[in-house]
Amino acid sequence: MELGITAKVKDENVYYFVQWSPLTLAERWTISSKVPSVGGVYEIYWMDDYKHLRMLAVGDTTYGGLRSELRRLTDYELAIDPGIKKILEDKEIWFRYAPCNSKNIMSDIVWFYRSTYFPENPGVEHSGRYKLIHLKESAPDKLIWVP
Repeated sequence: MELGITAKVKDENVYYFVQWSPLTLAERWTISSKVPSVGGVYEIYWMDDYKHLRMLAVGDTTYGGLRSELRRLTDYELAIDPGIKKILEDKEIWFRYAPCNSKNIMSDIVWFYRSTYFPENPGVEHSGRYKLIHLKESAPDKLIWVP
């Protein structure tokens, strides 16, 4: 199946399907040569000392696309927050992405993930177009992460 996000609307509900890219080690060359310069959603993880992935970021990007945003967010030299800078400098960083051209779809997807991962404060809003948002995802690798 092709990477990206598809949607089916039924009544006031939407059913999204997210096809993720493979989980990939965040290295400058890999991002520059493999990640498309298109809009989409992404997840960034760091590997802890026990070889468990830990969520670092989930978000979306339109301007500049996935390539430049992933490159910027995974480069410790560009990090402003000292805690994140330390993680980026010392740990293995991994990412995955799903291309998408619609800002409304991306805001629904990011809201869904953030409200699932961080229910006390998702920090973003959905598009407001649907009564209920459902999501199913698929990825070429099995991802298990520790909150």
